[in-house]
Amino acid sequence: MSLENISKNYEKISHSLPENVQLVAVSKTHPVEKILNVYQLGQRVFGENKVQELTEKYPLLPKDIQWHLIGHLQTNKVKYIAEFIDTIQSVDSEKLLEEVDKQAAKHNRKIKVLLQVKIAEEETKFGLEIHEAKELFQDYMNGKFPNVEITGLMGMATFTDDKKQIAKEFTLLKQIFDKLSLQKKLDTLSMGMSDDYQLAIECGANSVRIGSAIFGYRQYDV
Repeated sequence: MSLENISKNYEKISHSLPENVQLVAVSKTHPVEKILNVYQLGQRVFGENKVQELTEKYPLLPKDIQWHLIGHLQTNKVKYIAEFIDTIQSVDSEKLLEEVDKQAAKHNRKIKVLLQVKIAEEETKFGLEIHEAKELFQDYMNGKFPNVEITGLMGMATFTDDKKQIAKEFTLLKQIFDKLSLQKKLDTLSMGMSDDYQLAIECGANSVRIGSAIFGYRQYDV
């Protein structure tokens, strides 16, 4: 996709989002040139799926970019991004949260994280079961994981055309978000991607992860 079309896509989407909704521009598989193009239009929050790709791009791009890791993260890869990552959206186990806490301490910083909750009915989706997310959050509230800041929740709906099912799953995550916010005000409810972000916003999302609707598809994404 040409830079001109990417610019048009970005402007259209960013202007259509409510003021309180954060746009995470998902730049996975797309080159630095395309990311810079969107950066120059004012975008500062970008999402990547893979640690290796992120660590390759990070030195080549402006340092005021807030990088979000949105893909499944292995514990042995946390150390490669701990120094600069803004938010890890895909914390899906206690083991991973412990490792993020440990690596953040080494860099004398707090890393923002979202607990990824499994709301989809598909077996392939990563994520914490609802009771696991609540237990981890309670541990955090009790002082465990002092070098992380749990700022919210992330979830992915079932890959289906059934909008009622998608809305049901998003609404469930919003309910969990609201309950946990009674203990500590959470900032970020990350739901919705290129195909379903408008529905996610209707269900309460205040952060959306949009890639192909801005950058187009890479050949091997199709």
